[in-house]
Amino acid sequence: MPRFQDKRVLVTGAAAGFGEAIARSFAAEGARVLVTDIDEGGAKAVAESLSGCLASRLDVSDEEETKNVVDVAVREFGGLDVVCPNAGLPHKMSPMIELSTEDFDRQFVINTRSVFLAAKYAVPHMSEGGAIVSTASIGGLRPRPGLTAYNASKGAVVTLTRGLATELAPKIRVCCVTPVSAPTGFDKNAMGLDQLPDELEQQVISGIPMGRRATPQDVANAILFLASEEASFLTGVCLDVDGGRSIQ
Repeated sequence: MPRFQDKRVLVTGAAAGFGEAIARSFAAEGARVLVTDIDEGGAKAVAESLSGCLASRLDVSDEEETKNVVDVAVREFGGLDVVCPNAGLPHKMSPMIELSTEDFDRQFVINTRSVFLAAKYAVPHMSEGGAIVSTASIGGLRPRPGLTAYNASKGAVVTLTRGLATELAPKIRVCCVTPVSAPTGFDKNAMGLDQLPDELEQQVISGIPMGRRATPQDVANAILFLASEEASFLTGVCLDVDGGRSIQ
């Protein structure tokens, strides 16, 4: 039997990138997935390509929309077993002193508060043995210049994960993944580039012992493991999906 047969899963930021891979991987393992994204058309396209899945628009910065999406899951699925607060956004790479206060605040609204809101509204409707697995970043543990506010917001997700794990145990497990750089929409938002030039790509890869960047499937595989029965004794775990970057 598939690992997540008939499980009810909510994924944010699931129209593309990590979130799409997460949604597709859960669906392939038998789950019913509520695919959510601020890009409603993209979310619908993903959901329509999967069996038994639904889509809903979600701006994770909007508390009422977050509550409403959970209500949709409860109405359509009867509750939730797994919640994956994946949506996130970097700021444009720049020295910290050149970043506007508005951009700094937005990092914490999109990347950190969204995890809090997902937990706040989902937990009352989650099953015994359920799991929350969010997407942080290895930058939250090993920050580098140019993305200081982004890294700080993802570091806060790590701490929030551990705090929620303590608070919600033993009913619900709470973990996160901390991926290294991946060729997703991150590059476009952080650097304004659809694809890194070869020189910059090699510079990034040179700091990753496994010799490549992460893929969305790498991240999805780690999240499915942390949400699965195989990880039933793991909570508060922040799993580095980084090809070894954190050991450099």
